[in-house]
Amino acid sequence: MKFDYFYILGFIGQICFSMRFIVQWIASEKSKTSVVPFSFWIYSIIGSSMLLIYAIYRKDPVFIVGQLPNLLIYSRNIYLIKKRR
Repeated sequence: MKFDYFYILGFIGQICFSMRFIVQWIASEKSKTSVVPFSFWIYSIIGSSMLLIYAIYRKDPVFIVGQLPNLLIYSRNIYLIKKRR
């Protein structure tokens, strides 16, 4: 099997995408209520971007369509948070 750097990109993207739930869970546990910290959106956009690049490389239209709208949603949430501050 040929070594493929895009596998590394895909795995790192998946790790970042999963980290968002971990940071959300930790923040919620600390505050004893459900919260969505800013880092949730950062991990979301980084992970989704990397996974989109991987999906484009793999030429997987289902994966591409699944990730594209996420980038808009995550970007909009980051914009709204920054605007409020």
